Amino acid sequence: MSGTPSDLRGKAAIVGMATAGTGEAPGFSAMELLGQAAIAAVRDAGLTLPEIDGVFAATSSHAFPTMSVAEYLGLRPRFFDGTNVGGSSFEMHLLQATMALDAGLCDAALVCYGSNQRTAGGKLVSMSEPQWHETPYGPRHPITAYGLAASRHMASFGTTREDLADVALAARGWANLNPDAFARGPLTRDEVLGARMISDPLTKADCCLVTDGAAAVVLTRADRARDLHKTPVYVMGVGAANSHRSIAEMPDLTTTAAAESGPRALEMAGISREALDLVMLYDAFTINTILFLEDLGFCPKGEGGRFVQDGRIAPGGDLAVNTNGGGLSCVHPGMYGLFLIAEAVTQIRGTAGERQLPDCTLALCHGNGGTLSSQCTAILGGAAAL
Repeated sequence: MSGTPSDLRGKAAIVGMATAGTGEAPGFSAMELLGQAAIAAVRDAGLTLPEIDGVFAATSSHAFPTMSVAEYLGLRPRFFDGTNVGGSSFEMHLLQATMALDAGLCDAALVCYGSNQRTAGGKLVSMSEPQWHETPYGPRHPITAYGLAASRHMASFGTTREDLADVALAARGWANLNPDAFARGPLTRDEVLGARMISDPLTKADCCLVTDGAAAVVLTRADRARDLHKTPVYVMGVGAANSHRSIAEMPDLTTTAAAESGPRALEMAGISREALDLVMLYDAFTINTILFLEDLGFCPKGEGGRFVQDGRIAPGGDLAVNTNGGGLSCVHPGMYGLFLIAEAVTQIRGTAGERQLPDCTLALCHGNGGTLSSQCTAILGGAAAL
């Protein structure tokens, strides 16, 4: 008899988590930063490197990431997977690690990422688009693609640049509560609106940071997780969907495949959207947050701009979104998806300091890859969610 995705609900848990080099880390390679985060995450789990027998990685700097990671850390994994669907890869890795652990293919899985994007060049560029589609028109990807989506949303639904600015202001509000955030300090709507235009209607303040940084998590089966010394954070559900490769082939610039991945993750987790305490969204650009809030069902299609008005997703608002400051104000080293997971773990463990939510049991982490291309949603929960 075949099983269902819900059979994997809560079968694996994150037992170790660490970040390294977030912001600027001059003098370190991408692999060195990854190694720092990985070693710290293993230590956080109370394990040793030889106990890691599953490796999951995606990078923009190594063609064979799992081989590079295993060699650098001296690992001999029994199972490994280097699936790369852009920034959403790491939410997908949570599902792959859970499946491998449940099948007995490994006993301790490492999911890791590292980048020195800022100190190595500092450019917000992407080679994720098939060059034959758009090259004749001289796009600057990924910004041009997201500018297209923002323009279409404005034309279709009346979304304004002020609405986009509210997303940036909310992210900065959370970042100002996070000592590890790279961009902190005052930010006004006028400053966002008056920032240098990059790809109409997106200004520099509508675009994510370009930082260095690494993150890693360690997963084990749930029964073992309960015997380790850190609070387990369980993988409750994961859903994924791809809608296109090139932005020119996106069926509808105002609707992403999050509309498919989100319901799949919630169904696997067996929870309602209303049960969520935290929402972590891949905010590479301000329009992302609006699109994902709609497509994940937090508001009707076309209402995202109005939904984020008046500080609704900022500290003190109705919905806690991107409590670390997001890719807009905290950290964004090329691929941001694993940092969504790191913040969710921090909040569920109750160790987020000044930005700690009063009650955080269930968190949604939504990763985005390419140019709104791959979407992957993961639901994480504390023991009370089981």
